[in-house]
Amino acid sequence: MGEPSLQETNENAVVDEPKLQLGQEFESIEEAYYFYNEIYAKTIGFSVRMGSTKRSKVTGEITWKQFLCSKEGKTDETYENSRRQHSSTMEERRCGIKRMGCKARLNIVFNKASKNWCVSDFEEAHTHELTTPKRVHLLPSHRKLTKAKKCLMEKLSSVNVRTSQQFKIMETVAGGIQNVGCIPRDLRNFERDSREEVKGHDATMLLEFLESEKEKKPSFYFEVDRDEENRMNRCFWADPTSKKAYYFFNDVVVFDTTYNTNKYRMIFAPITGVNHHGQTIVFGCGLLSDEKTESFIWLLEQWLKAMPSGPPKVIITDQDPAIAKAIAQVLPLTVHRFCLWHIMFKFRDKLGPVIAQSYYGLFKASVYNSKTKEEFEASWKNAVQQSSQENHAWLNTMYELRSKWVPAFCNHIFHAGMQSSQRVESNHSFFKSFVSVNNSLLDFATRIKRGLRQQRHEELIHDHVDSNEIPKTRTYYPIEKQMREVYTKEIFLRFQDEVVKSTAYLKCETLKEDENECVYNVLRAADDEQSWKLRQIVHDKVSGFAKCSCGGFEVEGIACRHIIFFFRSMNMVHLPIEYILDRWTKNAKVGRVWDDDGVEVKDAKGSGKRLKSSKEIAMNRQRNCGKCGKTGHNIKTCEKHNANGSSIQINPTEQSNEAPLSM
Repeated sequence: MGEPSLQETNENAVVDEPKLQLGQEFESIEEAYYFYNEIYAKTIGFSVRMGSTKRSKVTGEITWKQFLCSKEGKTDETYENSRRQHSSTMEERRCGIKRMGCKARLNIVFNKASKNWCVSDFEEAHTHELTTPKRVHLLPSHRKLTKAKKCLMEKLSSVNVRTSQQFKIMETVAGGIQNVGCIPRDLRNFERDSREEVKGHDATMLLEFLESEKEKKPSFYFEVDRDEENRMNRCFWADPTSKKAYYFFNDVVVFDTTYNTNKYRMIFAPITGVNHHGQTIVFGCGLLSDEKTESFIWLLEQWLKAMPSGPPKVIITDQDPAIAKAIAQVLPLTVHRFCLWHIMFKFRDKLGPVIAQSYYGLFKASVYNSKTKEEFEASWKNAVQQSSQENHAWLNTMYELRSKWVPAFCNHIFHAGMQSSQRVESNHSFFKSFVSVNNSLLDFATRIKRGLRQQRHEELIHDHVDSNEIPKTRTYYPIEKQMREVYTKEIFLRFQDEVVKSTAYLKCETLKEDENECVYNVLRAADDEQSWKLRQIVHDKVSGFAKCSCGGFEVEGIACRHIIFFFRSMNMVHLPIEYILDRWTKNAKVGRVWDDDGVEVKDAKGSGKRLKSSKEIAMNRQRNCGKCGKTGHNIKTCEKHNANGSSIQINPTEQSNEAPLSM
């Protein structure tokens, strides 16, 4: 026979066994259990469970305690046969028999004289095979979720780390699976038990959470609506930061009700917008038990009540009749548009796999490539005829509603990029990371809070970049240099891309002209593969405003490449202020002062007025003396200046020859 392997040597190694004997004493029941389970049983290779207990009839205190091998006793045959017949799940049928009539045990009795617990009976022999050291960590009494592990689980769950990943983290920290002290099933059982603990109290716990948020910040807004049986069926909340963000970026909002979340299948309905960095921001969160018109009305009314300014100019939603009715009632002056991404996402399902495979491309091209209403009408009709879907109810409905979602009909409506597929998918990715069928309402609310904190920190990072970096230019065109000082970096990069692409155009060709306006064709080179893309610019001679047929500026709020080329052909070196939306600039949030609680400050010095740019401040320093208010001198040279007062140092080199841009 050959030499035994290292594994066999370790498996069969003789370990010094701890000894137990009659009369051995322990200071407490806990100490006795620890010794019998953690030292003795773990070394020998078996699991321990609690046995019987005897108490004093006089004092009720424990006088005798028993610890048993986990395989003590036998499974009742009557119970086992009944369970086998009525077992409803595969997991129950897979459970084997674990009780094997083992007699191993440890009994201890309280010794009044020594005040200790003494071993009164000890049975060492087992009636079953003992577990090897390699597998002993799998036995029930040697697996335990400590408070530290439970705390770690709660932290990891709050940032959406799955249970399987949580166990891998514990394994890495412990240096091996055998050192973790539990198995993945223990983690899943703990999560199950935690959910059971809040069962029936979830709505109350959510309400307590919202009330605690309001105690921390009084301007935190929430409202809960209950049904006849006092059950929560609607909820809305908005924190101070959301309210402040709405004040500055309230032009376009998205009301998305496509998220089914938590174990109660309530609908999560966030109301979102976009900030000056092009990032998604949240204006409020709602939970609804149904998708009825009255529920949407309630939610929108609560949202408007919470916000610091009036209704938005544009609202984008899924195509839902109940939502449409609610918006018509609550937001009658707001332009309502359907989310293009959601509609296109439904196409394949509505058409069916066979029709979609052959003709989806035609419908998609009709929607995205049509630049005019007439082009869309013709291409849509062609797609319907080729696919033989003239009687398709859903297609006919969407055609009737085309003015609310087809780009050719909406290219005059500003939507701040909220209709792009990337934007919608990004929003879905953000919110779906917080939704789960296992979420309690409290879990969901706390996860959303953490997600918003992360989202707002990203905005802070972008603000920091804008304060400390200047983007590089890619051309020598002065407009590009001008706008890198005005736009936030993310928006400037979009504008810069349009500037670069404007170089693909060669000339503006006059198409027609009268006393009020002039129409131009913006042309590419004849050999350009995209020379067929013809754009027209209408230049109003009275106002000086130029409008492009692509609708890029009207929709995105950023001058398109065609307008930029037109300006260059007109020898314009600065972008007119009409094409600079304040909401995309670095100073977009300048104008109001808010405290840490999200409340607008009106009485503090310097607040309640529009904050000025550095160029405006420099110009104002030259106009008026800060002491007497007269012109022609400054506070430093003012005769009325108090020698003991503070002086303002003005650097004449700070003066700019260029007038500041109006934002």
